[in-house]
Amino acid sequence: MDMRLEVVPIPVSDVDAAKAFYTEQVGFELDHDIRPGEGGMRVVQMTPPGSACSVVIGEGLPLGAPGSVKGVQLVVEDIDAVREELAGRGVGVGDVQQLGPEGTPGSRFLFFEDPDGNVWSVQELKRA
Repeated sequence: MDMRLEVVPIPVSDVDAAKAFYTEQVGFELDHDIRPGEGGMRVVQMTPPGSACSVVIGEGLPLGAPGSVKGVQLVVEDIDAVREELAGRGVGVGDVQQLGPEGTPGSRFLFFEDPDGNVWSVQELKRA
């Protein structure tokens, strides 16, 4: 039996601002922005480049308190290039941190927050 994690909810206070942040600044692809049925529900799904897992934000969804998500992790091959790209797009990224013995695979990280304070981590993991 397969169980694939495919969507992670991210609670936000302003869907349009968050959508712009994730698509224009972080570089996620917009999968859809829909209002299913009536009742004020809005579902915005976006996917990081190269990922099989998406994030969802929206209105009328039980996603939790804006800013309450901490530690969702993106994995990249070249953290220095990703940091430079994100910073160039206006994302407030921190410095690359060594969180283990230097040279240990997967020990380099950086962190950033979305406009609501949801905290993301980015891990460098070079694939063989």
